[in-house]
Amino acid sequence: MKIVLTGGGSGGHFYPLISVAEAIEDICAERVLIEPELIYMGPVPFDAEALFEHDIAYKPSSAGRIRSYNTFLNIFSIFSIIRGVIQTLIQLFDLYPDVIFSTGGFAAFPTLLAARLLRIPVIIYDADASPGRVSLWSSKFARWVAVAHADAASKFSKNVQSRVARVGHPIRKEIAGTAKEGGYEFLKLDPTVPTILVMGGSQGAQAINETVLDALAELVQSYNIIHQTGSANLDEAQKISSVVLKDSRYENRYRAFGLLNTLAMRMAAGIATIVVARAGSGTIFEVASWGIPAVLVPIPEDISHDQTENAFSYARSGAAVVIEQHNLAPHVLISEINRLVGDAAQRTKMSEAAHAYARPDAARKIATILLESAIAHEPV
Repeated sequence: MKIVLTGGGSGGHFYPLISVAEAIEDICAERVLIEPELIYMGPVPFDAEALFEHDIAYKPSSAGRIRSYNTFLNIFSIFSIIRGVIQTLIQLFDLYPDVIFSTGGFAAFPTLLAARLLRIPVIIYDADASPGRVSLWSSKFARWVAVAHADAASKFSKNVQSRVARVGHPIRKEIAGTAKEGGYEFLKLDPTVPTILVMGGSQGAQAINETVLDALAELVQSYNIIHQTGSANLDEAQKISSVVLKDSRYENRYRAFGLLNTLAMRMAAGIATIVVARAGSGTIFEVASWGIPAVLVPIPEDISHDQTENAFSYARSGAAVVIEQHNLAPHVLISEINRLVGDAAQRTKMSEAAHAYARPDAARKIATILLESAIAHEPV
């Protein structure tokens, strides 16, 4: 039994594959099934170590991103796509897997097209409130379509909607829970004040970072700030914060990290009262699984329309508030944080809404369908 995983280009497309692989391992152990052979097919994986940890083989396949604006780079992308389709046709014909699972994105297109040509069953998942082009195209021949957001189902064509199911977002087990004990000691923070967790990252972190640092002198008077700046931004954030907090008696209330490792993230989530973050689907569902009220600042629509739709889809559930980037200013952020921290009843409602939105069994649901499809397709 063989299952091919495809998707990538970003953590939002890649890590759901790992989450589903973990769920497949669990189900096979519970049902005493022989674990299927898992193969990741696509460009250089976002996290090669994660593939190794879960014994997922890697078959390279080139892919290219077709940009929505006119650029000569699209010409190079087309050649990469053609090369990738040829590569995957050869590899899939040789492997002939029982099912292919895609999380979408440009990295998945060559493998999905080759699967279509070879008539290999396909199951797809899309994490965004507005499904991507590859997901919309592949849904036409997919056996089953899983989505994270309720708003996403209506974006597929009518003849596809009967095959669409909202399952939530597959989250890796290692970050699905929070560590409630020892967080203040581990992160060396003040246990007498609330804690704000700021989750910047690699993409679009600068605007949030700048606003948090501009507001820092006032924020630390009332809160601990755990600031994930993104690896490329850490040095600058540390230099600015050292100037802002020089001679401040609240200096020990600010901690900056490039990227929080798994343990530090679980510790930070365990003591956080509010999360301030971008609105990638992966981030939203991680925060939802923790049950922490959120202030979301989506990347502007002209850069990423997905994040704006994701943010407002989540906000409609009652679990978050949205500050659009053109409105993001230090006084606005401070005011929103103060309002939420000061209203315990609202935070309780937001936490309940977050837990309801999370759907923590998403990976298991997808893994079950994949195994059932693979077993049905496997020759007797």
